[in-house]
Amino acid sequence: MDHFGIDVRGIGRALVRNFAAGSVVEGGSTITQQLIKLQYLDSDRTIKRKIQEFVIALWLEWRLGKKEILTRYLNSAYLGAGATGMPAAARIYFDKEVGALDLVESAMLAGLLRAPSQWNPIDNFEGARQRTSVVLDTMVANDKIALSQAEQVKASFAKVHPTAPPPRAGSWFADWISPQAGEIAGASPGSTTVRTTLVPHLQQIAEKVVRRALDTEGKKAGASQAALVAMTPDGAVVAMVGGRDYKQSQFNRAVTAMRQPGSTFKLFVYYAALKAGFSLTDQVLDAPIDVNGWSPENSGGRYRGWVTLAEAFARSLNAPTVALAQEVGLDNVIAAARELGINAPLVNTPSLALGTSETSLLDLTSAYASVRLGKAPVEPWGIIDFQAAGQPNAFRVGPPTAPADDLSQYQPDLLRLLQLVVQRGTGREASPGAFAAGKTGTSQNNRDAWFVGFTEPLVAGVWVGNDDETPMKDVTGGDLPARIWRDFMREGMAALGANTLDGQAAPKSCNITACSRTYRSFRSSDCTYQPYYGGRRLCEK
Repeated sequence: MDHFGIDVRGIGRALVRNFAAGSVVEGGSTITQQLIKLQYLDSDRTIKRKIQEFVIALWLEWRLGKKEILTRYLNSAYLGAGATGMPAAARIYFDKEVGALDLVESAMLAGLLRAPSQWNPIDNFEGARQRTSVVLDTMVANDKIALSQAEQVKASFAKVHPTAPPPRAGSWFADWISPQAGEIAGASPGSTTVRTTLVPHLQQIAEKVVRRALDTEGKKAGASQAALVAMTPDGAVVAMVGGRDYKQSQFNRAVTAMRQPGSTFKLFVYYAALKAGFSLTDQVLDAPIDVNGWSPENSGGRYRGWVTLAEAFARSLNAPTVALAQEVGLDNVIAAARELGINAPLVNTPSLALGTSETSLLDLTSAYASVRLGKAPVEPWGIIDFQAAGQPNAFRVGPPTAPADDLSQYQPDLLRLLQLVVQRGTGREASPGAFAAGKTGTSQNNRDAWFVGFTEPLVAGVWVGNDDETPMKDVTGGDLPARIWRDFMREGMAALGANTLDGQAAPKSCNITACSRTYRSFRSSDCTYQPYYGGRRLCEK
């Protein structure tokens, strides 16, 4: 409380000790500098970043004051067991609101700041107890509590019972949405409640069907991992499974993994053909084809001669799809994919038509959501609204932007194509017994298998494969992924009925990103900024 943002004596002491040890054994950062590392700058140890840190520290001390800096730091610091900020730590370790903590519990949380992973009371209660004693002794030395009170509190350690955090349902979703939630809450002086699109019951169903499929069929088929993402047609993500087991691997195969989509990419070829004037009854030749020395084959090696576009798509025929892409033009196929929302790099090569350019399951599922909605591109989103502590209003965040392109001219034909796949094509195993439309996909040597599609209320995508890209045993998109998708839809459609997002929107909107970029004085807690003259105003961007 008695420095100006930079502790000169602390820096000098750290330099002396580090020089004596021959390595970095102590830092000289203040809490103000720690807050800057958490919220404003990266952690690179460079002269430029250190100068930036000093300047921002001086500005924060003048702009915010000591108590506000301390509050923001305590709301942002990591405290072990997945808890970021004191309110979260109070809930995880003691199942209490932070204001309900007693002295020993508060001291225990304060002691975690130095090494939260090492001393959190769930994994290392004895270490946490020792750190708590250090905090209590320091409080006595600084006349914050009496010695007798500290001794009494130390004697009560037997009554402290940290609670293990409950299993994290939807933890892949939490990891995906955390950066945006952090951006929203970071500028708020107190705690912020963020309401998300996740439907817990749907998440439980998704995890169950993925785990069950991998434990039964997956084991025999040589498939060790799977991912599933489900959303409403406007992109609100309601369930996300990034792998077999979050505890074993936090890698999110639904969002981060880039894999070859196989024939699920054919949607964009046929969309480009419709835009070029083709109809579903037009015919294309299903016969061996050579494109600059490359000769794709149909699955099974059979060719059918002249077939309609509808049949070629439903049966997922490779040769006529490549011929169609050549006639339409690969640039137009890429443009069609971009229009529907595919953001991944797409290589302009003949094999693109068969899905050889990698993409993520989330991107691919969002593109199919565009077809279901009839507008493009659909952007996946996960935060409905937020409300800062002490503020009377919540502010709406999602959906991010309204889709700009109207697909109504082509939507009926696209729906018909995708329905045919489920009705009498390669996706028959996906049928949930109600309206369903989608597309199977299998990459070369059965390394990746996909099914992406939709019912009336839900759009979902499933990927099955191995992290090391080891080929599976004849797994195609039409069997294991299709059955995972079917099982999820059968249970999920009923569960979603009582959990729709309709009518849940907050009365006011706040575009956090646009406002924070436009106004330096922007405050997310009440979505206001300070103009040059007059009082604060609501940001309406």
